[in-house]
Amino acid sequence: MLARSGKRRSSASGNEPQAEADAALQDRAREIARRLIAEYPDARCRLHFSSPYELLVAAILAAQCTDDKVNEVTPALFREAPTPGDLAGMHWRRLESLIRPTGFYRNKRKSLRKMASALVRDHGGRVPRDLDALTALPGVARKTANVVRAAAFGEPAIVTDTHVIRLSRRMGLTENKRPEKIERDLMALLPERQWSDVSHAMLFHGRAVCTAKKPACDRCPVSDLCPSAFAFPHFEQGGG
Repeated sequence: MLARSGKRRSSASGNEPQAEADAALQDRAREIARRLIAEYPDARCRLHFSSPYELLVAAILAAQCTDDKVNEVTPALFREAPTPGDLAGMHWRRLESLIRPTGFYRNKRKSLRKMASALVRDHGGRVPRDLDALTALPGVARKTANVVRAAAFGEPAIVTDTHVIRLSRRMGLTENKRPEKIERDLMALLPERQWSDVSHAMLFHGRAVCTAKKPACDRCPVSDLCPSAFAFPHFEQGGG
């Protein structure tokens, strides 16, 4: 379900108000995307990688972990496991010791070994760029697959991470809560060429300005387009 875009006017034509509302929502969404992309021209995936395989591993490790911590861990991991075959064959205790700082290391160890084995068995040790093939890999959810498709292969993809989900709902671009449905809503509103760039821009904006607890609406380049702007306790109390 696409989100509200303001009050809808009545009309003699039963379909006209809905069409007008949808068109206005799309225009607003595209202007938000344009401004955010302009605000963060250098926004890109913050995980360090030199190949699709390295990014896939890093993205799996990034679950419930910061990108900075993952970037601290992966150099040593990739020195010992530069290929999926090496990762699949690594002793489980050694793998756990390398990835322990990322948290949930036992589950991640299982996912990494199964994913690497599947790459070797089904894809000749190469990471597929197809979404369905990626999500068929053990431990690879749709968000992770889209991270790889966008950053490693340059494919258009909406990455519905925590920040993108929060901002999309705050900005009235979706009323959905499930990442897959939010992804579809944004895909319907925005041109394909903007999908990857706006995902990265929203992520950066969510970290720098539109934070979870105390968004800085007074510093936001799209506050005039956001139905939630300044509607937070720290503004209502005059705290700025």
